[in-house]
Parts: sequence; structure tokens; C-alpha cells
Amino acid sequence: MAKTIQSVRGFGDVLPEQTPVWQFVEDRLRSTLDRYGYEEIRLPVLEKTELFSRSIGEVTDIVEKEMYTFDDRNGDSLSLRPEGTAGCVRAAIQHGLLHNRQPRLWYAGTMFRHERPQRGRYRQFNQVGVEVFGLEGPDIDAEVILLAARMLREVGLDDIRLELNTLGTPEARAAYREALVAFLRGHEAALDADSLRRLETNPLRILDTKNPDTRAVLAEAPAMADWIDEPSRAHFRELCAILDRAGVAYTVNPQLVRGLDYYGRTVFEWITEQLGAQGTVCAGGRYDGLVEQIGGRATPAIGFALGLERLVALVEDARAAPSASSPHAYLVLVGESASREGLVLAEELRDAIPGLRLVTHCGGGGFKSQFKRADRLRANFALVMGDDEVVRGEVTIKDLYGGGEQQIVTRAELPVCMRRLLDGLPPKL
Repeated sequence: MAKTIQSVRGFGDVLPEQTPVWQFVEDRLRSTLDRYGYEEIRLPVLEKTELFSRSIGEVTDIVEKEMYTFDDRNGDSLSLRPEGTAGCVRAAIQHGLLHNRQPRLWYAGTMFRHERPQRGRYRQFNQVGVEVFGLEGPDIDAEVILLAARMLREVGLDDIRLELNTLGTPEARAAYREALVAFLRGHEAALDADSLRRLETNPLRILDTKNPDTRAVLAEAPAMADWIDEPSRAHFRELCAILDRAGVAYTVNPQLVRGLDYYGRTVFEWITEQLGAQGTVCAGGRYDGLVEQIGGRATPAIGFALGLERLVALVEDARAAPSASSPHAYLVLVGESASREGLVLAEELRDAIPGLRLVTHCGGGGFKSQFKRADRLRANFALVMGDDEVVRGEVTIKDLYGGGEQQIVTRAELPVCMRRLLDGLPPKL
């Protein structure tokens, strides 16, 4: 017997009993985005590697260690997308979406990073992303944060904390980077190996370290706030004022820097303690220089991404989503004529009753085995038709859970009768 093939590590399946939670989360997020007037864009999963090295940064962990990259038959270097912003910017430039427009866009899809798999972090994962172009004021920063807050509330989560920071302009950040590197070089002996590596490549990421010894060193480091330019300070003050007025609770975290090179000014994260080390559920910020960096005209922009695996895990823990919807009815068919005619009857019922959840038995078998199947699926009703019922033009309705009386009706009467029975059922999500 051949060895069973398993899924690739970090590439998981979503099983039928899990999909109702995914559908619930996706539907709520999509509905909220629609209410805010954001338009969907659908992006390819494969892009030129150069897109990510130019946007994310060649010395970031993502580009250096985590991307799935290969050369195609033409010798071009291609990569599975590790995030969605760069592809969205590329599409906006390529298709002229930024010409005299300020598009508010969203996308959903699969991303890929070669990381160590754990709960909430997989090598294939899904995100819903939001990107807004052409608006530079703190009002749009506030809107995307308010949008994200509502998206979290809509899926039943209201205990996730918001952290904010401002990184200032690229010039201010570069000056702070020099001061931070100079300080850390005087404390290299106390830094962990990961921080020592980042000291040469991406020193601001050291501020995100979870290592307690390195964090103790950072307590004495220069503060980023002391290097922020005044226009960025004013921008951030106005953003905070709007959030205060809207009643959105937040904490200003001076060490919040985000992991991608393109961020500047406003950055933010929604964080939970319920997922262990993978506590960031939603994150984003402003990336005003990225459009020009990829080849377009200078365009202010801001966005965020929600990790669906983490969001689904939180919703499952909170039991905030419905379980799988059972069918309204199971069509029990015994006999050759009944099996053939049953498929026709099922289509007639679906045409006559929008929203009817009906499972038609296929594959033969007696009444007993078919009723067991209907019971396992938790169908409310069994619609029974054998060869004799086909000749008489009748169907028997059996109430499987409500205790109602068994009924025999004609096929012409069946849609009306079923609508009446369905109206009497308690609502199902």
C-alpha cells in the first residue's frame, strides 16, 4: 500500500466543520468594507521578486529569509506574495487607478512566508487588506483605524487593544536610526544574536524585540519621539484627537515600528494576549513614499491588513460565529424511478423556495440507511419518495425533530407546504 501523502508543513486545510466560521468572518468584513465605500481589487499571488525587494526592503527578514522565490523558464525571478500592499500599489500604477483619483481599495487572498508554523502563523495564510491612495491628512488615518475597529466589532471581538505611534518623515527616521545605532554599538555585549544581526541591516526592528535583556538595554536608548519632526507631531496629535472624539481607546507605544521598510508617520497595531506570541491581529500604517519607490508619481497612502487565521481563531475561542448550517430537508429516494425523478423534484423545490437547504440522496440504499444519513446531517424534515409515490405524484413529509405529524401531499402542493413548515422553524444562522 502506498504511503499516505500529507499536506506540506505550514500549509493547512480548512475542513467543512470549520468553514462556517470562515464564511461568517469573511461576510462580516466584506459587508463592513462595502458600507464604507471601499472597492474590491483582486491581485495575482505571483509577482516579480523585484517588486518586494524594492518595496519591503532587501534587508528585511521577509525578503532575506521568508519568501518563496524561484526562477521561471525564462530566467525571471518570481515570488509568491508575502504581503498584499506592494502588489496593490503595482496594480494601481499599472492600470492608472491613481490618475486624478483617491481610490479606497480592499483585497482578500492568500500570502506565503517560510516561517516556523505555530498557532496564528502559517506558511500559507490569508489576509484582508485595505489601501487608500492620494489622501495625506490625519482624517484618512483616522478613518482606516475606525474602519478596522468596526471590522473587529462586527465579528464579535471588542477586547483587542490598539497601539499607535508615529515614525516621522524618512529624514527624521534616518537621523534617529543613526542615534540608535550609535547607542546600541556601545551595548553590543548585552544584545541577543537576532538584534546583533539587525543592527547591521534593520536596526529599528530591534525595538520590537521580545528578549528581556535587550529590552532592558532599550530602556536607556534614545527615544524616537525626540527625533520626530513637528509636521509629523501635528499630524499625530490631530489623529489622536479624532480617535478620542470617536471614543476609540488606544495606547501610544513609542517602540512600535512595524517590520516593513516602507512605513512612515502613522503606524498602528491591534494586539491580543490570547494567541501567545502571535498577538498582532491587524496592523498597518502610512507609506507615503512607496508609490514613487515602485515607479509611480509621489502619492500619499495608508493601509492595513487583517490576518484571517488569527481572526478566525479568536472568533472560535469567543464562540462568536455560527456552527455549520444543517439542511432544512433530506430527500429520501428508494427505487429506480424515484432516484431518477428525485433530482428533478429537488430542482423544482429549489426554484420555488429561495434559500431552501435541501440534500438529495444519491447512491441507492434503503429507507433505514437514508434516514440515518438525514439524522446525521440534522435535517429538519425528510421528504420521502419511492417508485409508488412517483406514480401517484405524491411525497411524504416527515418531521424529524419538531414532532409534527407525517403528511402526504401532492408534488404540486409540496412547495406551499414546505414554505409554511419552514416559516415555523426557529431561525438558523
